[in-house]
Amino acid sequence: MSKKFGAIMAAIICTAGAAAFAKYCQTYGIFKKLPEASYLSEEEEASRPAYRQLSEKEKAVYEALYRGISDKNEFILLPYEIDGDTYSRVYCMLEKQEGRFFYLGSSYYTADKLREAQIVYRDELDKADAKIAELKKAEEKAMDYIGNYSGDYNKVMAINDYIVKNCKYVSGADVEYSPTAYGCLVEKTANCEGYAKAFDMLAADVGLESQLITGITDKGENHAWNQVKVDGDWYNIDVTWADTDDGDEVRRAYFLCDDTDFCKTHTADDKYMKPMECTAVKYNYYIKNGLYIDSLDEAEDAILKKVKAGDDEIELKFTDDTLYADFKQKFIKDQYIFQLLTDNGRTFESDMTVSITEGEGDRCITLFIG
Repeated sequence: MSKKFGAIMAAIICTAGAAAFAKYCQTYGIFKKLPEASYLSEEEEASRPAYRQLSEKEKAVYEALYRGISDKNEFILLPYEIDGDTYSRVYCMLEKQEGRFFYLGSSYYTADKLREAQIVYRDELDKADAKIAELKKAEEKAMDYIGNYSGDYNKVMAINDYIVKNCKYVSGADVEYSPTAYGCLVEKTANCEGYAKAFDMLAADVGLESQLITGITDKGENHAWNQVKVDGDWYNIDVTWADTDDGDEVRRAYFLCDDTDFCKTHTADDKYMKPMECTAVKYNYYIKNGLYIDSLDEAEDAILKKVKAGDDEIELKFTDDTLYADFKQKFIKDQYIFQLLTDNGRTFESDMTVSITEGEGDRCITLFIG
């Protein structure tokens, strides 16, 4: 190789290397001046308990991402250079907790070190504004119903029931908008993540603290649910499992539960955030409404109380498996339920029927009297 040719090749290699280095610097913001750290306002933070778990540096990164994604920016300069693990934690937390960011894609870019985030969006951004308007309209419609209720317990019940009665469950990790609040409230089809994001969004609208939790079920399936604060105490709630896909029927087995019962079927993933400890039982549906059964006599009293109040759908939860089995034997198989109802003045124009829905693993049974 001649000296002249070697010099030309070296120049080409240096030029190519410089171009590649320039591209790298542009992509990762190497020479860009980092913005000043800023944080969510007190009002914004009040409805985001997950955000409060972050360090000051992580909060600043969260805020930068929050503002940038709100503006639908593809590149967002961060206030600090951070490692990829920290970025993944903050980004994944934000993607789960911010239900209004339905237009985010299902994947994201990361690197060993980041100064600038590159955001992946679900759709072309020129379509996002129309969908944002649709979600706002659906949110306002939901609030026309939910806003009529006062007190934390009643607000949670209203949100839970509205979602169950206005959305149909679909399986699949990422089918169109199924894992988003848009899928739940606008398209009215969603998977568990879509249900949970819609719950979080509506809870914030009525001043409740809530956070989305991801994990697995007792069958090893990926799942998402919520934790919500009711009158100062944290509870678990699974809106997806409240949906029976049977008209307006709503299942209460996972409505405001403590960890003791709930964690038998739900195991939280604490990789990105720590779930709240839920120890209170006061507002558990069954306990609050006198439907948590400790004896057969107690079951009889609860049924009569509901029937006299005009209820034909009665859901009971039993304290142990033996009592649950004894109730089924006496009231259902031995048909004592019919004697109980007729002895207490219940009359029927035609043959009396009682159908049941069981949740054996939860020790719950629902009676439908007709």
